[in-house]
Amino acid sequence: MERHESSTARTPTNSLVVKRRTKSRSYRQSYQSCFGAGSRLGLTPALTARRFNTSRRAPKSHNITDKVNAEQLALLVKTEWQLSYVTPLYRFRHTQLKSYSRQLSAFIAAEKQQGLAVEVEGPQGGARVSFSVVQGMVEAVDDAETVLIQIHSKPLFARQDEPQKSVWSGWLTCINGNPDYLHSLPEDFVCLPLFCSSGPENLTTVVKSWFQQNFDCYFGPLEISHTSLQWLVALWTNCHAESSIQHLKMIWTLPVVPPLQITYTVNPQDAWELWSSVRKAPQEENKAGKEVEEDSIDIEEVMSFIQVLKSHFYRHFRLDLSAGSLNQVSTALGSAKYSGRIKISNSKYMITTLTLLTECALLKMPI
Repeated sequence: MERHESSTARTPTNSLVVKRRTKSRSYRQSYQSCFGAGSRLGLTPALTARRFNTSRRAPKSHNITDKVNAEQLALLVKTEWQLSYVTPLYRFRHTQLKSYSRQLSAFIAAEKQQGLAVEVEGPQGGARVSFSVVQGMVEAVDDAETVLIQIHSKPLFARQDEPQKSVWSGWLTCINGNPDYLHSLPEDFVCLPLFCSSGPENLTTVVKSWFQQNFDCYFGPLEISHTSLQWLVALWTNCHAESSIQHLKMIWTLPVVPPLQITYTVNPQDAWELWSSVRKAPQEENKAGKEVEEDSIDIEEVMSFIQVLKSHFYRHFRLDLSAGSLNQVSTALGSAKYSGRIKISNSKYMITTLTLLTECALLKMPI
């Protein structure tokens, strides 16, 4: 059962008031107009000091089933998603989702008349679009509520009484977004930088086009970099004590001719023991003499873990993975590919994964 609880959704605002002159400008142009000249934008610390975090909170189990609608959550965790980043949306309002549903439906119908969106078949009313808020999918006070979009349609030769079926799904989210970056945005912009889609590519293109025309934003491909994949190797392995990862599978590519692809599978207990061997002992006190509230993982531990895995592989097969790149990682908690495809298989740790992906999306943002 779909939920349209848009009236209670949160669209973060801040105290900056900016006038906008031309809505049809590109995102880069409009963003510069918000902050003034391009040189002023270049001096904005929150926009220029963005770097990949070198330390992260150790994953902790989140029982989000108590907060998130079960039907929505089932869709999010059972699907493999293609990732994109999207720049802040101009004048997007969570309270207008029903209106957006009608507008996108009409837009798809218009595109279909021009020969596009061919997967949306059937003469019986065409596509039905639904926008809904995924209540509970926020972590920080500055995060905007996650928005789920679904497109339903009937097959071309469906019976008249046959219900419409979902042919495309997508969602926009921001989990633990960088507060400095979010605070630097003018109040008319809503930041939902991570866009996940599943379905025909031409429908994805149509949805992106509608967003770009209505909210003056820009979409771009979001790969999961070599470094981000290594972070996922460590973060997911760290969860093994609470939730068995069942396996640690990595796919590496070596730059030879033709390219050599290596599948490296590690027993979960072996992976856990190797990870435990490089983990630093939790500090009982920080420099101020206070107890450290949360366990963390730093980049040195991640690199040490990956190096141990490489060394272990070299001893057995005399192949040095350091010359190659990590292209894919999978455990029982999920899978991720360099091409930007992600599947989250365990909802308890999806917040950890989405925090990393939100950071990746924000770092990819053109300014």
